[in-house]
Amino acid sequence: MVIETTAPDITAVSSSVAHVKPTRGVVAFRVANTVLLTAITLITIYPFINLVAKAFSSESYIAAGKVNLVPRGFNLATLDYVVGDSMFWINYKNTVVYTVVGTAVAMALTTTYAYALSRPQLKGRGFFTGIALFTMFFSGGLIPNYILVVNILHMRNSIWAVVLPGAISVFNLLVMKSFFENFPAELEEAAQLDGMSTYGVFFRIVLPLSKAVIATMVLFYAVSIWNSWFSAFLYLDKKELFPVTVYLRNLIAAATNSPDAVGSTDAVQIGANIQSVTMLLTVLPIVCLYPFIQKYFVSGVMLGSVKG
Repeated sequence: MVIETTAPDITAVSSSVAHVKPTRGVVAFRVANTVLLTAITLITIYPFINLVAKAFSSESYIAAGKVNLVPRGFNLATLDYVVGDSMFWINYKNTVVYTVVGTAVAMALTTTYAYALSRPQLKGRGFFTGIALFTMFFSGGLIPNYILVVNILHMRNSIWAVVLPGAISVFNLLVMKSFFENFPAELEEAAQLDGMSTYGVFFRIVLPLSKAVIATMVLFYAVSIWNSWFSAFLYLDKKELFPVTVYLRNLIAAATNSPDAVGSTDAVQIGANIQSVTMLLTVLPIVCLYPFIQKYFVSGVMLGSVKG
């Protein structure tokens, strides 16, 4: 005796489910969710649009508070002045160099330190983790750090004064440590059985499979170094060594305190306009970079924060 069974029509089931009328609660939630997310998006993007509008507006309209989303009294004089200054491009190049070198150094130190702390066989693991955590809550202070960098390490007016003092972020270190702790131990054991050393396992097995969290940490470090200005302001006194953030800081200060310091007021619009132009030129590379590593950023944070 053969019993014939008929499989359910998946298409029909899906079609019937799709035509189920949502309840009032579901509709209300969707509407509220859409309105809330739209409002958050507008609030987030408005400052940037306003910055762009001010960068191409006349100072008189900005001072009168008439510039919101669209430029008023279209003006390119300030942009021409800034991009026409050779020192701007020298300092811009310095920022790129500091960011690339600083991120490379930070990633080298963070990945190796985090991997070592994630290994249960490390002797004194708790002690070394405690040292890192201690620096999150206590520091030597500004004056001792200045004496260390300038008088003891003799790094004044060098790239290392900008790169090394903040080379390791403890937050990033803990995220990577958590990720490495969840890394499949079987892969490492198999590699070690094949005769691979600890360094081989780290560089040839662990790092290639950690692209998401590495991309996330690269973004964190790169943005931090790109936006940093205080260390350079403190340890550098030669204009040709300044990053672009210090250049912009000095330019804005000059425009705010002394209009004649940046040129004739007839040729160059100053104040809020020059602030907007310089901030726009500074933030633009990071804004252009983020979309390319967004997927790694999201997955990397989640991988580094979920344990078990």
